[in-house]
Amino acid sequence: MPKEVQLRTKGILPVQKLKMLHKMGIIRSNPDYPIEEDQFQPNSIDLRLGKVAYRVRCSFLPETETVEEKVSKLKMYEVPITKGAVLEQNCVYIIPLLERLELPQSNNTVQKSLFEDKGNEIKLGSIDNLSAKANPKSSTGRLDVFTRVITDYSHRFEEVTPGYSGNLYLEVVPKSFPIKVKTGQRLNQLRVRHGFEVIPDQDILRVHASDPLLFDEDRVPVTMEKIKVNQGLFMSVDLRAKKGEIIGYKAKKHNDYIDLDKIGFYEVNDFWEPIYAQPNHQLILEPEAFYIFASKERIRIPAHLACEMMAYDTGSGELRTHYAGFFDSGFGGTVEDKGARAVLEVRSHDVPFMIEDGQTLFSMQFEPNAEHPDFVYGEEIDSNYQGQDLKLGKHFKEG
Repeated sequence: MPKEVQLRTKGILPVQKLKMLHKMGIIRSNPDYPIEEDQFQPNSIDLRLGKVAYRVRCSFLPETETVEEKVSKLKMYEVPITKGAVLEQNCVYIIPLLERLELPQSNNTVQKSLFEDKGNEIKLGSIDNLSAKANPKSSTGRLDVFTRVITDYSHRFEEVTPGYSGNLYLEVVPKSFPIKVKTGQRLNQLRVRHGFEVIPDQDILRVHASDPLLFDEDRVPVTMEKIKVNQGLFMSVDLRAKKGEIIGYKAKKHNDYIDLDKIGFYEVNDFWEPIYAQPNHQLILEPEAFYIFASKERIRIPAHLACEMMAYDTGSGELRTHYAGFFDSGFGGTVEDKGARAVLEVRSHDVPFMIEDGQTLFSMQFEPNAEHPDFVYGEEIDSNYQGQDLKLGKHFKEG
């Protein structure tokens, strides 16, 4: 008789359940590159670059074909990356990832365990199907590296439908800087969902009333009268500071490449132009320039929730306000820690666009965890951006 494992609660699967899925063979990897313990995050698993990057003429969605079939038609050349290789600015690359998925076809399935005696099987029972969603990691977005996961026969980026069995591929487009990549590096991450439930606005308000989620500039919980919700929790950009203080950064053009293996290595001024506070607390964004700002509010994510930053649809189509969307349980610490600022990656399209201090630029969409994760974001797992204010990616020197 197969051993039975039951998923009884809908929500984002936490780290201990992701490890269970790996043990069951639902999350797999290239046999030469077994999954590593530190790939598992509180609500996600880091995905790793494979052995080769294919330079293709354009981006695509396969829909009626496999990714390999589509790449064969669009490929210009391929670049081995096992020893490292530079990906050039504004070029589109497709990189097969080391991980693959074998999502169950239904909510009751028998899986062969990867790590137990041959023939030992595990029966997975759940009240809903499993699906997955990917997002760039924070450091990827802060380098202005555009990435999206693609799967065979898919008509949407970043989403993996129930029952998907196959490889995962990453579209990579360095925008501001060339980057040096290598097999095994982690540019993006994957969450697995049991069903799909977004926390409704009234429940966000209810949580905030008893377990504050959002804090103002003085680190005081935002009052119920001032908090803004509409299919998520709205947040704004911070452009107010004393004269001479930095409120953001703009990427410089025509730079050397950034080696993703080099942490705390690069001088900020070689790659970024600091933006100083203006008397009118406004800023006109140059078309197609890339900016880093911080949110005016501070946010924290309790252990029972996971979060994703969503671009706020102004109806103008002028701004893209983020790349990296996932915020793990524990981000911003406890109520006593008063949260952390969200860092915004912003680009204006087509025309100059003015933003003002306190302007709404994005919202936070909350989902429940299927259960509390065994550990949360923070110092215990050497998280890079806990307690952050305005902060560039980990590849740049601090101070």
